[in-house]
Amino acid sequence: MPATAAHDVDMTNDTIDNTITNDAPDVASTATTTLIPHEPTVASMDETVEAVEVHPAPPTTSARKEPPPEKPSDIRRRSFIILSFWLIVLCLGLPIWWHTTTIPRASLPLDDMMDWADGKACRPVFPLRISIQANQLQEQEAQNLLRLTQHALDDLNDFPGHHLRLQLDPRASTVNGSASTDHVALVIRLQPGETTSASLHPYEAILDVTYPPNSIPSPTSSSSSLAAYVASELRSTFAEEQAVISYLLSTSSATPEHKPQGLSSEAADTIAKRTTRSLRYAPTYHLTFSLFTDGPAPSSWDIEAAIDEYMKPALDLLGPIHNFTIDTQVQLYAAPGVQSPVLSKDDLSAFINAAEWPLSPSIGGAPTVNFIVFAGNQTIGLPPTHQDAAEGETAVSETAHSWLIPQWGTVYLLNMPGNKAHVAAEALKQPLLTFTTHLLSLLGTPTSGSLPLRLSTLSRIRSADLLLRASSTLGSLARLSLALPSISIPQSVADGVSTTIRHLRLACESLGTSDGLIHAQIAEAAAERAFFEKSMVGQLYFPDEHKIAVYLPLLGPVGVPLVMGLLNEIAAWKRRRREKADAGRAKKEE
Repeated sequence: MPATAAHDVDMTNDTIDNTITNDAPDVASTATTTLIPHEPTVASMDETVEAVEVHPAPPTTSARKEPPPEKPSDIRRRSFIILSFWLIVLCLGLPIWWHTTTIPRASLPLDDMMDWADGKACRPVFPLRISIQANQLQEQEAQNLLRLTQHALDDLNDFPGHHLRLQLDPRASTVNGSASTDHVALVIRLQPGETTSASLHPYEAILDVTYPPNSIPSPTSSSSSLAAYVASELRSTFAEEQAVISYLLSTSSATPEHKPQGLSSEAADTIAKRTTRSLRYAPTYHLTFSLFTDGPAPSSWDIEAAIDEYMKPALDLLGPIHNFTIDTQVQLYAAPGVQSPVLSKDDLSAFINAAEWPLSPSIGGAPTVNFIVFAGNQTIGLPPTHQDAAEGETAVSETAHSWLIPQWGTVYLLNMPGNKAHVAAEALKQPLLTFTTHLLSLLGTPTSGSLPLRLSTLSRIRSADLLLRASSTLGSLARLSLALPSISIPQSVADGVSTTIRHLRLACESLGTSDGLIHAQIAEAAAERAFFEKSMVGQLYFPDEHKIAVYLPLLGPVGVPLVMGLLNEIAAWKRRRREKADAGRAKKEE
């Protein structure tokens, strides 16, 4: 029995060994399981089984298999792929991006532009020619009087922008007592008389001066009362023009050393109010004549005949400076904003019923000047005052039937019977004369002197104004291009600047003549077009910070893989070079 038991135990141990060996061949090959020999007893078998269960075999620790080395062809293929991506980006993508996003900036003469804006390129000077007719004097006496008058005039003139140059009118140009006035600002006609006096001709630029015979200076005299009197009259005649031009220069963009001094604050305030009341310069104005009534009559008027008779002469004289287009309209049942028969000054601002009256028609791009005739029985209850007319905002005219609205036009109250269906041209005489006066005021015409002299003065004032405005616009454009390096400057802007500078030079050389006004108009229009170029305005409000928000979402997903792939390829290339170098050194050492 014991022998049988021992045999069974041995068989059991052999079975266990075989089971372990057959079930875990890998473990047996990597680790050795040590079984301590026991006596062939049942107890030993139990302990052995327990030992196997408590002490399992340790895990395998075999070395990780390395991937097979890359073939040189695979390495070259990967390098070519990465290189092709970068070649596409550098040779195709970047040029397209550069071409489509480059901001065109034409070259501008910034220094010349700033010189014009600072007043360094041109000092506006108006050389006015004054012709003297002295038919009753001998040639030597006339020359001596002219010399003394010029000397006295130079002593009185404290404005360097105005150069009054006297010249003796040639006898050959005198026909029937009148002289040729081409390119002459004023003609002085000297006539003997009992006293010394002067008067401007109402319809011509002529100053009539009478003098007693004993006031003619001798050839050896260094001064003359007649010469001083003529010089004083000339200075007073052009005083308003000098003040306006001096005001324009003092308010321009020129540097302080290029601005005139000496203009009083009272004169500057008066000119500033008049400038505020005047319309901004335009080569063409549209005149709208409107007849309004709060009832069914009058329903027609002879406005065309009235304009031709009473207003057309003044418009023709203004032709060299401005062009005018005209339209008319009649509006029935147009109730005014104030129904009171007697209007106070406060009622005038609310009289126009802008919600129902068709005003300021959009005809072309010219500014509109409105002239309204309201047929009814309303009047203005305030007496006209010169102070109100000077202050400007709602100036009551001397007729007490009209008032001027700054930068807009005029309203005239025409008293008519309610049953009269037609307004004749004779009834429109006073309204048209009032409209003419107010139009001259809206255009900035000087208030003193005869009409031809006032219009020639207006031409010179407009020339100076346009020249200064064009110069200021050039300076603004130059500062804008320097302040915004990313703004687009198309070639049309450079061409406009070149045109402006060329005509500014011509205008500066011919100030005081009709050619000067023409060149100044062209220069101002070209400067305005260049400054307000549409392609430039769109770039004013696009700062560079906005480009980050545009490019990051586009370039981030594309750029990161490209950059990382390139860096990895460079690192692998360096590693291969290092391994090759190490292998070469090892081979040399062997």
